[in-house]
Amino acid sequence: MPSDMPTRPAPEEQTLIILKPDAVARGLVGRILSRFEEKGLRFAAMKLMMVSEEMARRHYAEHMAKAFFKQLVEFLISAPVLVMVVQGMRAITVCRGMMGKTFGYDSPPGTIRGDFGMSRSLNLIHGSDSVDAARREIALFFRPDELIGTDRELQRWIYGSEDWLMETPQAGHQDSI
Repeated sequence: MPSDMPTRPAPEEQTLIILKPDAVARGLVGRILSRFEEKGLRFAAMKLMMVSEEMARRHYAEHMAKAFFKQLVEFLISAPVLVMVVQGMRAITVCRGMMGKTFGYDSPPGTIRGDFGMSRSLNLIHGSDSVDAARREIALFFRPDELIGTDRELQRWIYGSEDWLMETPQAGHQDSI
């Protein structure tokens, strides 16, 4: 057991992840969830749901003026999705790296989209692209009382002592939907 671990908890982020209708329909949920767990991230909330049109429009509001907005909304409401809050140090950056580029055919092997995706529009997964977006998106899909605290005991086996002392910067906007 590492003996040099500080006693204060690591700074953490939460991010919203949506396994879209294609991921759920193709039976990829377990395989994708296991990747997040194996990486050392934790789930603070999770639910299988049908997204209403109003909620989908609010979720994709930043894309409202774009030509593909209607297609985004129609796809998100077409079948069940798994919506979750994933948490850990640098969770937003880590999750987005695990997801891969927006289009499956552009994503490298080893990423979720690179391993399971081939399409521009059926891209399996959504992840918040900034701290502000994560806060907004989490509040859209979950009430505060639905977020469950998780045991931090495992952290000492995931993060090195130097990670505990680092801040969690979240610079920039990563382009993906």
